[in-house]
Amino acid sequence: MDKLKIYSQSEINNLIIYRDGETKLGEKVEIYRHSEGDSSSTVAISFESLMKSKAKFVLLGIPEDIGIRANAGIAGASTIWRPALMAFLNIQSNRFLHGEEILVLGHFEIEEPEDSSIGGLRNKVVDIDDLVFPVIEKIVSAGKIPIVIGGGHNNAFPIIKGTSLAKKQAIDVLNIDAHADLRKQEGRHSGNGFTYALAENYLNNYFMYGLHQNYNNEEILNQNETNPKLKAVFFDEILKCANDKDFFFGIGSTAGLEIDLDCIQNVLSSAETPSGFAVNDIRKLILTSKREFSYLHISEGATRLLDGRVSKLTSKLIAYLVSDFIKAQV
Repeated sequence: MDKLKIYSQSEINNLIIYRDGETKLGEKVEIYRHSEGDSSSTVAISFESLMKSKAKFVLLGIPEDIGIRANAGIAGASTIWRPALMAFLNIQSNRFLHGEEILVLGHFEIEEPEDSSIGGLRNKVVDIDDLVFPVIEKIVSAGKIPIVIGGGHNNAFPIIKGTSLAKKQAIDVLNIDAHADLRKQEGRHSGNGFTYALAENYLNNYFMYGLHQNYNNEEILNQNETNPKLKAVFFDEILKCANDKDFFFGIGSTAGLEIDLDCIQNVLSSAETPSGFAVNDIRKLILTSKREFSYLHISEGATRLLDGRVSKLTSKLIAYLVSDFIKAQV
C-alpha cells in the first residue's frame, strides 16, 4: 500500500557518519513526534503535532520515477532520495546552519503499478498526486516550509495543490528548468504538472527561468506568448547577456520554488544536458534571493539511471541546494 513512512530517531542515526570533535546536522534535526491521542499510523500526520515543532522547514522525499516513465523518460529518479538525505544529514552543524531549523519527516513509499503501460503509469501518477497533496497541505497549514526531494517533476502538481489549499489562494511558482512542463492534459506525467495546476486554479502566475529553445515544442511556445499568466526567460537569451533582473520582481509573496536538475549542465537526470546553468549559478540565485518561498521542490535528479549512467555527485549537489535554501530563508 502506498503510504508516508515517518522516520524514527534510530533511522536518522543510521545515516550519520560520526566523527570525534564534530557535530553533524543529523544530530540536531527534529523528527516527527505524535501528540497524545495522535494516530501512530505511518499514513497520516496531524496538524497539531506539526504546530508543536520548533522547526521552520520540513524535509521529505518522493523516491519514484513513475511520472518520468509515464512521459517516456528514462527511469532512475527513484534512486536519489536516500543518498541525498545522507549527504544532507552529514553536513557540519555550525554557526552557518545548526540543524534545529529542520524536521526530517520521512518519504513516500509508492508501489509499482501492476499495469506498466503508459496508460497504467499515468493512472498511477494520479494516485501519487492524491497521496502527496494532503501532506503538503498540512505542513504549509502548520506554518512550515516543505522541502521536497523527488522523484519526477510530476510531483510539482500535488505540491502546488497542497500549498494552494493551505494558503487558500492560487500561488505563483518560479521554475528553474530547461522545460516548461506544459504538455497537454493527456493523463498525468512529469511533463504536464503545471498544465494541471493552471487548469485547476492552484497555480496563478508561472515564471519559467532557463528554458531551452531546442526542447520546448511550438504549442508550448505559443502558450507562452498568448497566456498572460506564463512568463519565460530562455537560457539562450541569458547566454546573450540579456537583462533579466526585472523578471523576478513580479513573483508573488506566496510563491513556490521549483528546481529541475536537468537545467544544470552534466547533472545526472533523465534529460541530462551538456549545456545549461553551472551549479554555482543556481547556488547564487538561491543565496541572493530576497524573498521567502512557500516551498522548495528539487526534481529529476538521480544517482543511477536505467541506461547505466551513474553519478555519486548528484546527492551532494542536492545537499548544497537544500542548505543554501535554508540559509537564505532564515
